[in-house]
Amino acid sequence: MLSSFAAKRIVPGLLRFTWRPAVTASVRGYRGSAPEDTKVDLIEIPLPPWENRLNEPLDIKRRRLLYESRKRGMLENCILLSIFAKRYLNTMSAMQLQQYDRIINEPSNDWDIYYWATETMPTPEVYQGEVMDMLKEFTKNREQEQRLDAPNLEYLDKDSQ
Repeated sequence: MLSSFAAKRIVPGLLRFTWRPAVTASVRGYRGSAPEDTKVDLIEIPLPPWENRLNEPLDIKRRRLLYESRKRGMLENCILLSIFAKRYLNTMSAMQLQQYDRIINEPSNDWDIYYWATETMPTPEVYQGEVMDMLKEFTKNREQEQRLDAPNLEYLDKDSQ
């Protein structure tokens, strides 16, 4: 008797099977924070270290940070950081831009940034400062504005003219 998998693959007059070896090794995948997870099978991919771009012109730095604020590893940060960037990037000093660059680009995990901004986890001392304080206050959304999507890119060109 054919399995339901094999029965779905029958072509009139021809039986097509795709042979697949049985999987005997453990399959790697996300297991969340299960208490029994020993993380023995955890694979860490090395990332290049963050580099401060010392001679980058401020207008180029603002545009780069805008792009990097929008293109995150998770939607929550994409929305949060892109709206934050829209509101503050054009008024940030060179020192604030450097702090923001470090905050969004040095940590290898976007969830860390989200947890620090929402004050779910304490911010490491190296990322504490004026810009992190601004981001934390912005994240509280005291005006209760709707933040459902990242803003259009056109605003940057309009503001610089």
